[in-house]
Amino acid sequence: MAIEYLGLSSINGPLIALEGVQDAFYDEIVDFVVNGKEHKMGRIVEVYKDKAIIQVFEGTENMSLNNTHTRLTGHPMEIGLSEEMLGRTFNGIGEPIDDLGPITVEEVRDVNGLPLNPVRREYPRNYIRTGISAIDGLTTLIRGQKLPIFSGNGLPHDQLAAQIVKQASLGDGSDEPFAVVFGAMGVKHDVADFFQKTFEESGVADHVCMFLNLANDPVVERLITPKVALTAAEYLAFDCNMHILVILTDMTSFAEAMREVSSSKGEIPSRKGYPGYLYSELATLYERAGIIEGAEGSVTQLPILTMPNDDITHPIPDLTGYITEGQIVLDRNLNGQTIYPPISVLPSLSRLMKDGIGEGYTREDHQDLANQLFSAYAKVGEARNLASVIGEDELSPIDKKYLEFGKAFEERYIGQGPEENRSMIETLDLGWELLKILPREELDRIDTKIIDKYLPKEQES
Repeated sequence: MAIEYLGLSSINGPLIALEGVQDAFYDEIVDFVVNGKEHKMGRIVEVYKDKAIIQVFEGTENMSLNNTHTRLTGHPMEIGLSEEMLGRTFNGIGEPIDDLGPITVEEVRDVNGLPLNPVRREYPRNYIRTGISAIDGLTTLIRGQKLPIFSGNGLPHDQLAAQIVKQASLGDGSDEPFAVVFGAMGVKHDVADFFQKTFEESGVADHVCMFLNLANDPVVERLITPKVALTAAEYLAFDCNMHILVILTDMTSFAEAMREVSSSKGEIPSRKGYPGYLYSELATLYERAGIIEGAEGSVTQLPILTMPNDDITHPIPDLTGYITEGQIVLDRNLNGQTIYPPISVLPSLSRLMKDGIGEGYTREDHQDLANQLFSAYAKVGEARNLASVIGEDELSPIDKKYLEFGKAFEERYIGQGPEENRSMIETLDLGWELLKILPREELDRIDTKIIDKYLPKEQES
């Protein structure tokens, strides 16, 4: 029988202190009844002897020290799961908000996930096609990978996320079941409406499961939303044998919420005011991607974060870069040139790309072609720096070629319409077409046999 406690010891922002508690444990869910009628939910974030610090999800409005009944439930935060979740929209703690009624629950699980034996992990192979050349061709997303998008305030990361959800598939010719879990933290109403509208209009809404924590929802809820989304993704992947792509936006909102709650608890801050355990909290989320031996499904993560002041050394992108397998960086200069998506190719990287492309996956020339495009685009930067010093007219013929290549590469390869969905073959062929601008002797990263096969003779420079 659950014990009910009457009254509170203290209230500090979203945190409540309760004294004289028995058998309380960390992360336990607590049920509050305010004024005998209003129900609120919280979780224990700290236990010391007979004291418990409780985080209230819905905020502490209307609560006072003597009008609240507290009941410890004896279990951590859980969510009811079912295949019916696809095509539905939930709030940040997994309650349906689309007026379609409750789901038929097949299983209830702890949102913190089940511990996974690292030995049972399988190495990620095979790619997920996004239809965006700069990602598919140069920083390929692999099934089971965690590949964040580093963006900045005002850059079109929302548009890019919506486009990826619309276009993502398991590659040409795959018939395996594929779905998207979309978790949004601290988004404005217009952004949430944009996502919902886009998914419905494009006809993908039936294989998207959405979790929305809006900007006016309680801050504490943001800490739970990604865990709820990942629990749903794990269930769909490993119990329902589906390949799941998880998009989480914006991880900066999650980290800010953590900083806010940490300062309410009076903890000593670490870098830039964030708590020292920001790393471990991010790691517990990101590490829930992958493939498990014996399971047919996979969980792939594409978290999006906005870098404060475009600073890639800020704790949030910095720690994210430690944990994840690469990054896709958006560039403000490209965005200023109206190039969409403004993906900065050179600092972007996919560490697992080499193992999911090439013969048997995409095409034999993919790796060499990507290396050559990277190399050529790096030389474009050098040629532009030189042109800014001595003027474009004074450049050597080869440097002028590189300038021409750079312009075409940004406009045609990186740049594509928000509705344009390119197949992998189109992306690779476009890469070869752009390399025709350069003399053959400059193609030093590609095997001669592959050049002979894929570079049309009559159009070589």
